[in-house]
Parts: sequence; C-alpha cells; structure tokens
Amino acid sequence: MMFRHRHEGGETQMKTLQTLILLGATVASANAADIVDTAVKAGNFKTLVAAVQKAGLESSLRKGTNLTVFAPTDAAFAALPKGTLEKLIQPNNKGALTQILTFHVLPKEVLGANLDRVKSKTSFETLNGASLNFEKRGSKIGNARIVTRDILTDNGVIHVIDAVLLPPNLPKLNEAPDTEARESSNLVEVAEGAGQFKTLIKAVEAAGLAKTLMGDGPFTVFAPTDEAFAKLGHTVSDLLKPQNRDTLTSILTYHVLPTEVLAANVLRLQDGAHVKTVNGKTVRIRNKGTLRVNNSRIIATDVLASNGVIHVIDAVLMPH
Repeated sequence: MMFRHRHEGGETQMKTLQTLILLGATVASANAADIVDTAVKAGNFKTLVAAVQKAGLESSLRKGTNLTVFAPTDAAFAALPKGTLEKLIQPNNKGALTQILTFHVLPKEVLGANLDRVKSKTSFETLNGASLNFEKRGSKIGNARIVTRDILTDNGVIHVIDAVLLPPNLPKLNEAPDTEARESSNLVEVAEGAGQFKTLIKAVEAAGLAKTLMGDGPFTVFAPTDEAFAKLGHTVSDLLKPQNRDTLTSILTYHVLPTEVLAANVLRLQDGAHVKTVNGKTVRIRNKGTLRVNNSRIIATDVLASNGVIHVIDAVLMPH
C-alpha cells in the first residue's frame, strides 16, 4: 500500500507539472510578439519603426525567422547630421533608406552569449549584403555601442545600439523632388546635373541615344553610377569604340523601360516580376528587403525628370 501511495503521488505531481507546462506555453503564446511589435511596445524605437514602414520592410521583419536586429534608439536617429533623417524618409531616397535599415539586420539569430565569443574585427554579413564589423568582444559594432542585449522576440532577437549604422558606398541623398526642375529638365539633363553619371552620359552619346532620352518619353532609366561602370574595368573603353556601338546600344536600352515606373509602382509588383525593357528583353524586379533589378541594388529612387524617372543602381545590367 505504501508503494501504491507513492506511485499515485508521482502521478499527481506529473499531472501538475504537465498543467504548469501547458499554462506556461499559453502565457508565452499570449505574450508572444514579433520584432516589429516588440519594438513598438518598447517605446524608444518610434523613428526606427516609422522608417521600417516607410521602406516597406515591416512585412519582412514580421515574417522573417531567426533574425538579429541592431536597433538604433530614437536618440540615435536624432544624432544624425541635421536634415539627414528628413531626406531619408522622402520617397526619392527610399533605396538609400532600405540600404541603411537592412544593414542593421543579420539573417540569423546571434545572442549576447555569441557576441561575447566574437573576436575583434570579426564580421557578419547583413541583409544589405555588406558586412558589419564587431569590436571589443562584441560590445561595439561599427561606430555604435551595444547598450542592451537579448530582447527576445517570436522571430529573432533585438540588440539596442546608440548610433545609426551607415553602410559603405551609401549614395548621396537626393533633395526633395523639385517639380519645376521636373517640368524643365529631361532625363539626360538631370543625369548630367547629378554629377555621378559621367560614364553613363558618355556611353549614351556614343550609342546615339541622347536624342531619344531627351525626347517625349516617358521613360524609366535604371542608371548605373560611375562606380558601377568602373567595376567593368577596360570593358567600358572597349564598348565606347565605334565598332562596338550595337553591343553598347543593346546594353544601354536594357536599362530603360518604355514607360514611367515610380518606386511606389515597383513595390506593388510581385517580387521577382519580369518587366520588358526597350531592348526587348526583360529585367527581374526584387522588392522584398533590398530593392533590386536583376542582381543590381537600387540605391536611390524617383529622381524625377520632365520625361520620366531615374532609379540609381550600383551595377551595370547585362542582357542575356
């Protein structure tokens, strides 16, 4: 009888334990929150949340799994140079804003204990594609200090930082769209005025396309910067030779859509959608996370002209 009494007591304890586990799971489920909800509830990430929404990244941060977010506080955003935040939230700087925000996110969960084991100069690749460097056993990342660790969420972890991280090769931010300039300056003139498309302008003139891009349109131009062309090395000088004019024309027209497509329209496309270019071939638009056309990042959007719009890209597109 004594043995039976102890056995019954064990069953009672087991049932009690199971009940507690179930209750704990219910409470955890009730309190569960994704990265965005957790940031909202914290109260000191209002600017970050607003920026995430402006960039169209909210869904990605809700549905992504095992993410690590280095979250700048409102004070960190306020410390940016005067006028920077105001420019970043403009529609024509959406590409740059996306580039900055995705530079704060790792595609895997890295907890504080893992950061303690990180050696100085260790780097992690971000959703931006660029890498973040860690210093002082994971207590510092880039130019920011990690001030709070391990805010756990349903789909990852948040570490709070005291400065906004700026990725390498961030393009110059556009000023607010000038409607008068849009009425008077065509795509070629706008590109010339920007100062970062000298190689593109030279190529357009060599291909005999300047007159077309100064015409009625409307057109959408995915414009590679001078740095993008520089990645091609001596290929650029070869393409500019008269005997290669047809090849150059094929490449340049692959960067042009025969209609105006603003950033808002790009975001409404299905991720991975194929869009026909003036070349006749299609480019693939990626609008989840970092905006891309094929494998090139769109680093600035909605540079307006009288006959269309320019989106700035960081690599030259090659038709296949």
